[in-house]
Amino acid sequence: MTRRSPLDDPEKAAHAWRRYRRLMRFMFLVTVGVVIIALLLFYREFGAISIHFFIATALGIGLMMLLMSALMGLVFLSSGTGHDESVDSSLEDEDH
Repeated sequence: MTRRSPLDDPEKAAHAWRRYRRLMRFMFLVTVGVVIIALLLFYREFGAISIHFFIATALGIGLMMLLMSALMGLVFLSSGTGHDESVDSSLEDEDH
């Protein structure tokens, strides 16, 4: 039988998701800053390269950082709310 998760409480869940959205807004701003810095460094080092290079670089860095932020944010949300402790891991009780 599974235990109730703290995220089952609408008030606690709303607080956790607000914190997650705040983290994602902050990481979006950090990502935009990193992309701008990377593009400026490339431009300074190599000059006017193909616009496709800059688009690919911006998308690659931006999407990678946002995906990493989203996944780590979900890990923090799950761990920080106590949702991880509500999981029943009956496999640990079995003797091999």
